[in-house]
Amino acid sequence: MNRIFGTTTRKPKPNLTDAISSTDARVQSIEVKIRKLDSELGRYKDQLAKMRSGPGKNAVQERAMRVLKQKRMYESQMAQLSQQSFNMESASLATDNLRNTMATMEAMKIANKEMKKQYGKIDIDKIESIHYDMEDLLEQANEIQESLGRSYNVPDEIDEADLEAASLSELDALQLEEEEEGTSYLADINKVPDFVDEAPVEEATLDQPEAVKTAAAYSGS
Repeated sequence: MNRIFGTTTRKPKPNLTDAISSTDARVQSIEVKIRKLDSELGRYKDQLAKMRSGPGKNAVQERAMRVLKQKRMYESQMAQLSQQSFNMESASLATDNLRNTMATMEAMKIANKEMKKQYGKIDIDKIESIHYDMEDLLEQANEIQESLGRSYNVPDEIDEADLEAASLSELDALQLEEEEEGTSYLADINKVPDFVDEAPVEEATLDQPEAVKTAAAYSGS
């Protein structure tokens, strides 16, 4: 059937990326041509500097002028292509930004629908009721703790004066016990041990007159 009626092949639609790549390739090829013309013009300049006026120099000047015209033409084309490439790159950038903006908007729409769906399942009145129930339970727990920590056989009201007097009497009793323990300790230090039969004899010191007599006796002898 294709051989009889033939088929039409659809060409792919051009896009900005392919167009930019093609334009940049053309710009590069023109740059190569311009560099070749520059080198050719350099040779002509060297020849003209060495030649004298005459038909030969005029011929070289004509060839140099043709090369210079070609160079100007290529430079003009390169400038146009560079501007076209810049415009297409700007359009491509704007298209990408628009595409990203649309994707962001679509994502925000989906998120908005999902949030509405989720928040629709939440009942504010139920949340408030749960909150009040939690407060009641915490109050009951505090009451239970206070009840368990209650002391027995303790008067509800205690006079501060009686409490201070009892504290002072306890402090006086403790101080008296400490003083008695201190005196008994000193007495034990001065007491003679049980294993000693006789009291220690203190070393007698000579009186001053006896010391004088003793000294005179030694001197007389």
